[in-house]
Amino acid sequence: MAGHCEREEAISCLVREAKEEAGLIIEPSAAELVHLVHLVDSPGARPRIQLVFQAHSWSGAPEIREPERCVEWRWWRPQDLPAEVVPYTRQAIDGILGGRPYSAMGW
Repeated sequence: MAGHCEREEAISCLVREAKEEAGLIIEPSAAELVHLVHLVDSPGARPRIQLVFQAHSWSGAPEIREPERCVEWRWWRPQDLPAEVVPYTRQAIDGILGGRPYSAMGW
């Protein structure tokens, strides 16, 4: 899941977005920042920073709450991801697996 911080701390954004997009309850203390992706999507676009958190625990079962943006929730081994993964998400997963806390795309 992904979202924009709305004049809120990043952890608060994670907690809010998890509930809004997937129906999951995450306690702030259960989340850890594991990667940062600094990207430019296209020439002339404003750079963005994607903060990637790992939730060590949560309550609830994932639900599709934004069907116009997400068609299903599935669990994958990182090595077996399908081709249709959002590029910056794939970049973050590769960085995490490689032990790198930072990666850049599109520069």
